[in-house]
Amino acid sequence: MDNRIIAIIIAIAVVAIGAYFLLGGAGEEVTIGYLPSDHDAALFVADAQGKFQENGIKTKLVQFNNGGDLMTAMASGDVDVGYVGITPVLSSIANGVPVKVISAAQTEGSGIVVAKDSGIDSVSDLSGKKIATPGEASIQHMLLTYYLKQNGMSISDLKVSSMKVPSMNDALKTGKIDGAITFEPYVSIAEKNGAKVLAGSQDILPNHPCCVVVASDKFIEEHPNETAKILEIHENATDFINNNTDEAAGLLPGDIVSDVEVEKMSMSSFPFISGLNDTYKQDVMDFMNLEVDLGILKKPISENQIFWEGS
Repeated sequence: MDNRIIAIIIAIAVVAIGAYFLLGGAGEEVTIGYLPSDHDAALFVADAQGKFQENGIKTKLVQFNNGGDLMTAMASGDVDVGYVGITPVLSSIANGVPVKVISAAQTEGSGIVVAKDSGIDSVSDLSGKKIATPGEASIQHMLLTYYLKQNGMSISDLKVSSMKVPSMNDALKTGKIDGAITFEPYVSIAEKNGAKVLAGSQDILPNHPCCVVVASDKFIEEHPNETAKILEIHENATDFINNNTDEAAGLLPGDIVSDVEVEKMSMSSFPFISGLNDTYKQDVMDFMNLEVDLGILKKPISENQIFWEGS
């Protein structure tokens, strides 16, 4: 065979092999879990802009009702990466689930909303009322527990039930519940629909960590380059949101954003952040110690159990 033909065949093979690996090798997907919340906006923006595909990462995005369900899926190996509240993450780590926080996502962004005619005007008025939370494993349930304790009350003083967050506002309008502690954009949606915001999480616990990006130890160990690339994508998407909030609001999924104008206000009401600097790590450690004080965690967790050292 002519040497020139052989050289061409080799060149084509090299290009094909390079494209094969660039596009994800044998087609293995990265399963990313998320909640129906604009707290996960960086994920939605990156996906809408095709940033994962541009970087040769095939993704499968899976929605969960709450953070507890998402972390259960991570524990079973069904999810590689998750956008989820810090409370279920800490509880999972305490229970031996091999995951690490690889980046912050945002802070604050939750609130207690009550029906306009509920008669609830202060925290003491919550006594005996039907209040919904996303579940006992959620950061919202933790914030409610803390808020009540700070005001000489406890969860047992209320009639608390778990509910899917997208269903809360309808339940509020129909009188099935008196109030709910929920996350954005449902706080803003409830307010637009006539509900009252009794307290925002920025009032309950200013600057508290909320959603984070986590990855399973297995994924980090087997895919360090992809992990680093996902972090870079998350950071760039976060920067885009902070510099183009209104445009970013239009990129979020339709099942989460029912009103783009309300979404713009929601996304402007709390900080989007990325990375894991020392200040943020200390905020998480302080939050973790607060959960120990509240009895949510049985004992403290060390920093190296929580954070990925490569971040």
